[in-house]
Amino acid sequence: MKNPTTAPILFDRALLRARQDRALRIEPATFLFDRVAEDMDERLHAVLREFADAADIWSPGELLRKPLRDRFKSVAQIHPDSSGQEILGLQPNSLDLVVSALAFQFVNDLPGVFAQIRRALRPDGLLLAAMIGGDTLSELRQSFAAAEAECEGGVSPRVAPFADLRDVGALLQRAGFALPVTDVDRVVVRYDSAFALMQDLRRMGATNVLVERRRTPSRRATLLRMAQIYGERFADADGRIRATFDVIWLSGWAPHESQQKPLQPGSAKMGLAEAVRGVKR
Repeated sequence: MKNPTTAPILFDRALLRARQDRALRIEPATFLFDRVAEDMDERLHAVLREFADAADIWSPGELLRKPLRDRFKSVAQIHPDSSGQEILGLQPNSLDLVVSALAFQFVNDLPGVFAQIRRALRPDGLLLAAMIGGDTLSELRQSFAAAEAECEGGVSPRVAPFADLRDVGALLQRAGFALPVTDVDRVVVRYDSAFALMQDLRRMGATNVLVERRRTPSRRATLLRMAQIYGERFADADGRIRATFDVIWLSGWAPHESQQKPLQPGSAKMGLAEAVRGVKR
């Protein structure tokens, strides 16, 4: 009997690693990586706390090497397992800081990974990560679905499902993180055509790695119709199309007695009505 708590296997993580390695060997598209690395650097500098032991979880290539090298003496880099397993191998209470950039969107068991990180953090340790989510590539998803329904009479999974902001925040709380915070950086990129966008996705190592992906080549007629629909629905006045990338930033702390605590129910000194009257004065 299947264990009902087992996370479904959505992503072929061994294939993901192979495609990311291939992307690094060709001319990679780095605009998202560069933006996230710069933002990570700024966010780390805004934290008024010293971190002794840090780890980078699965960030592609050398994405975070510079911002982390400039701030910390040494950072353990946790690379994806070649077999596709999601076991981090971190010792309990061994880290003060865990970071990750553009990796968690391809995790099958995100609650399990968050729980592993939470156990590895010492009290008042920080998790800071960026992952793709929200409405990312919604234009491409809609265009492919419409083209396949029209040309082939059915729809195959083309673009990975992405977590939204509220889901990620709830998962942090479920894993036992204190003071969880999430926000979204929306990046809209313009391309000459849908095919130029798809080429960039290959150069990011971010093409379809869904286990249930279609295994046969797409029909030429379907691809051409997809590009036509994309242009009809999501082009600007100059004919260039838009592609949305939502970067979800998330942070959470391992609980510590020094952290702010929510008020107990009924402990407020002033009622809401009194507070509102006070503001009106």
